Amino acid sequence: MKFTIIPVTPFEQNCSLLWCEQTGQAAVVDPGGDIDLVLEAIERARVVPQKILLTHGHIDHAGGTAEIAARLHVPVEGPQREDRFWIDQLPQQGRMFGFPQLASFTPDRWLEQGDSVRFGRVELEVLHCPGHTPGHVVFFSPTDRLAIVGDVLFHGSIGRSDLPRGDYDALIASITGRLWPLGDDVTFIPGHGPLSTFGEQRRVNPFVGDDALARGA
Repeated sequence: MKFTIIPVTPFEQNCSLLWCEQTGQAAVVDPGGDIDLVLEAIERARVVPQKILLTHGHIDHAGGTAEIAARLHVPVEGPQREDRFWIDQLPQQGRMFGFPQLASFTPDRWLEQGDSVRFGRVELEVLHCPGHTPGHVVFFSPTDRLAIVGDVLFHGSIGRSDLPRGDYDALIASITGRLWPLGDDVTFIPGHGPLSTFGEQRRVNPFVGDDALARGA
């Protein structure tokens, strides 16, 4: 699997274009906005989008979903259904943050822990990782040792848990109980900022690094 990252919206959110090298079939993860930039990246990569994947329902990750799904005529998969209230609020959120008119939508498939998503010959495992939002999911490729973690984990930080239905304890449990067991060698694409590995974050992250957790025990 190959990928490219397209920063979108004033929030500089990492929209990801993933594709199968054998078939050229692709998935767009978290198209928060600036859809023309995403479409240009698809054209440059010469791939054929098969679906939209969403980690969660916040505006900077899901705001452009209805538009790009309609323009590409592809289905939307994810997040987990507990994020429905965030997706339903997208029009109001768009007005609040000065985005172009946004539409809410219903994903073609809600995802659950243990599900998988496929495009071409690529299969990604789905991990339900609540805490930042209640329905947040992570996509993981065991073959490529790559995870797309949305706003659960960042280089040197973790996702916010002070927004509606956020839960700090659940967020820490998601990271330590569902991400760390995947392996220190796993590279992750966060929702914002640079890529890193789980191993590096276990060494240096002041919130969920091994030393930080030991001090808080």
